[in-house]
Amino acid sequence: MGAVTDDTALAALCRDEHPRLVGLVALYVGNRAVAEDLAQETLIRLHQHWPRVRMMDSPHGWLCGVAVNLARSWWRRRYAEHRANRRHQAGCAPDGEAAPGRGDDPPEPDTVLAVRAAVAGLPPRQRAALVLRFYAGLSVAETARQMGCAEGTVKSLTHKALAALRSRLAMTQEDIRA
Repeated sequence: MGAVTDDTALAALCRDEHPRLVGLVALYVGNRAVAEDLAQETLIRLHQHWPRVRMMDSPHGWLCGVAVNLARSWWRRRYAEHRANRRHQAGCAPDGEAAPGRGDDPPEPDTVLAVRAAVAGLPPRQRAALVLRFYAGLSVAETARQMGCAEGTVKSLTHKALAALRSRLAMTQEDIRA
């Protein structure tokens, strides 16, 4: 009977957390399709570590940490691929192929696009603090644990990120009015 209860609890957690994980990772990487893949990978890791995770006070916090770590790895791979492509293109004549774009997502309202662009423009640690705090709903302490830093660092990163967003979004609103 215990295994059935564990399976039911795991399935319920996956069902509840999947949409939030997709949203969290989409904010972090700026691409919904990639976010869906990384959220799925996060749930696979949950299944692999379920005996340990089910005993934790905050499985949600653990999931958010895994999702952000997978997103960081995705960014590192993308950056390495970009550098390799630049090195390759520097040594070769252009072949006329179009570079892959970021327009994989369906069109969204201007405000949503402006916010996503502003969040994507933040330095990675500020972006991670902001997404974990305000999208994932983690406390300062949980965010600090997931990021491997002090609570004061999370507060500072969050403050700087919010100031940068206010500045960028205020400029965007002024540009729209002009």
